[in-house]
Amino acid sequence: MQLRERLQSELKEAMKSRDALRLSTIRSVISSVKNRDIELRRELSEAEITEAIVTLCKQRRESIRLFKEAGRQELVDKEEAELALLMGYLPQQLTRQELESLVDQAIAETSATSGKDMGRVMKALLPSVSGRADGKLVSEVVKGKLA
Repeated sequence: MQLRERLQSELKEAMKSRDALRLSTIRSVISSVKNRDIELRRELSEAEITEAIVTLCKQRRESIRLFKEAGRQELVDKEEAELALLMGYLPQQLTRQELESLVDQAIAETSATSGKDMGRVMKALLPSVSGRADGKLVSEVVKGKLA
C-alpha cells in the first residue's frame, strides 16, 4: 500500500476509534504533504512524502528539547507520543553498526581521507540513508570516521 493511501485509511480508522492523538498527528502529516503538493504543483513521490515525515519528526524532537528546558512535562509527553506515531510511517531505522558500515563504504567510494572530504562523503551517503537515519547521527558518524 502506498504511503499516501495508508495515511488516508489510518485517518479514517482514527476517526472511527476517536483516537484524538493519532487523528491530529495523521492530519498534520496529510496537511504537510498537501502543502508540499501545492507548493511543487504536483503530487509528491513516496520518497518526498517520507522526507516530509522526517521533517515533522525533526520538529517534534526540537519541541521536546525546548519543552524539557521549559519544564513542561505534559507537552513533552504529547510530543513524544506524536513522534512515536510519526516514526511508524518511516522505513526501518538503521542501527549504529549498519550506519557505520555504510559510512565506511561511502568513504571508500569517495576516497575521502580527512574532514575536508566530509561533503563528498555525505553527498554519496545521504541517498542510501534518507529517512532511515537521523541526519545529525549520520554527520556525527562521518566526522568520527574522518577524524
